[in-house]
Amino acid sequence: MLTSIAITPDEHRARCQALLEHVGGQRLSGVVLFDPHFVLYYSGFVFAPTERPIAFVLSAEGERALVVPHLEVEHAQGKKTLDRLEHYLEHPGEPGAETAISATLRSMGVQGKIGTDQDGYPWILGYRGPTLSELSGAAVVRVVEQIDEQMTIKSDAEVALIRESVRWSNLAHTLLQRYTRPGVTETEVSMRASDEATVAMLDAIEPIYRAQSVFSTGAHAGYRGQIGRNSAIPYALAGNKVFQRGDVLVTGATAPVSGYLSELGRTMVIGEPSVDQARVFGHMKAAQEIAFDAIRPTALCSDVDKAVRRYFAHHDLFSHWRHHGHAIGLRRHEGPFLDSHDHTEIRPGMVFTVEPGLYAPDLGGFRHSDTVLVTDDGIEILTYYPRDLASLTIAA
Repeated sequence: MLTSIAITPDEHRARCQALLEHVGGQRLSGVVLFDPHFVLYYSGFVFAPTERPIAFVLSAEGERALVVPHLEVEHAQGKKTLDRLEHYLEHPGEPGAETAISATLRSMGVQGKIGTDQDGYPWILGYRGPTLSELSGAAVVRVVEQIDEQMTIKSDAEVALIRESVRWSNLAHTLLQRYTRPGVTETEVSMRASDEATVAMLDAIEPIYRAQSVFSTGAHAGYRGQIGRNSAIPYALAGNKVFQRGDVLVTGATAPVSGYLSELGRTMVIGEPSVDQARVFGHMKAAQEIAFDAIRPTALCSDVDKAVRRYFAHHDLFSHWRHHGHAIGLRRHEGPFLDSHDHTEIRPGMVFTVEPGLYAPDLGGFRHSDTVLVTDDGIEILTYYPRDLASLTIAA
C-alpha cells in the first residue's frame, strides 16, 4: 500500500544544489525564478499565476526564499523546502511586490550577476512592472537551458509519480470507452468518466493524494472535439458533439499526481471499421512501433522522428503527418522533442510521449499516445491500455 506520493524536502534541496552546480561556472550570486513549473520543481510550492508576482530566490550559498503576496502567506507557510518566506500586501500597492523582491535580493546577497528564467515577472493578467534587471541593477543571465536539462532526467520519485498518474489515467480511459455510444454527447461521457475515475482514485489514495495542478484536480479523459471528421484536427476544441456510428475518435487521458502527468491517447471507432479506417489505423500503429524501437540511450531525438518520417514517405503518407512527440513531467509538453531538428541525445531517465499520428481530412485522425520511460537498454512503456483495433472498436 502506498504511504507517500510526493517529492521529499530532501529531493527539493538536492535539486537546488544541482542547479547551483550547473550554473557554478557563470559566477552567479544566485538565481531568481518566476515560472510556476520551475518554482514548483525547486520549492514544491504550486500557485495559480495572476497579476501578483511570485518569485523563488536561491542564493549562491543555497539559501532558499519565496516572495509572495499576502493572500498566499498561509499557503506557503510551513514549507520545509524554504529557508525564508517574504511577502507584500497587494499588487499594485505600497510597499509592493517589487520592493519586497528587491529587499529580499539585497538581504540574501543576490546582486551583481543573477541567473533567471526570464527578466522579471511576466506581463500576465494585467501585471505591469519593471524587469528584474531594472529592479536589481544586476546583469541578468538566462539559465532556462540548464533548468530544462536538469528536469529532463527524472528521479525514481518522479517516475513513481508518473506511474501513479498512468494508473488513474488508465481507469478514466476505461470508463470513457465504456460510456461512449451513439446518441450521447462527448461532454456527458467525458464528465462521467472523469468524475467516476477521480472518485475511485480518492477512495484509494485520498489521504496522500495531492494534484498540485492549476488545471485539474483529478483524473480526466475526453475527446477535446476530435470526433468524426474533426478527429483530423490535432488541436480541435470540445464542441459537445453527439457520437454517431462510423465516427473515428481520438482520446486523451491524464491525472496530475503531485504535479506530475502522464499521457494516454487512443484512436477508437464506433461500429465496424471501414476498410480505409482499418488501413490507416494499421499504419498509425506501425509508425508508433517504429518510434518505440528507435528510442534508446545514445540515439538522438531526431533519429526517432526521422525513422517515423521514413515510414510515412515509404507508404506515401507524408501528407498526413502533423507533429512530433515530446518529453513530459510537470508540464504536459517538455523538451526535448522527438523532432527531426532536435538533436538531443536520449538518456536513461527521460520520459516521452510517443504519438505519431496520421490525419486525413476525408477520413479522420488516427493517433495513439503512450508514455514511455527510457531505460539502460531501451524503453519501458508505462501506459498499458490496449492498442489493437478490435479492442478499440465500440459496438454501435
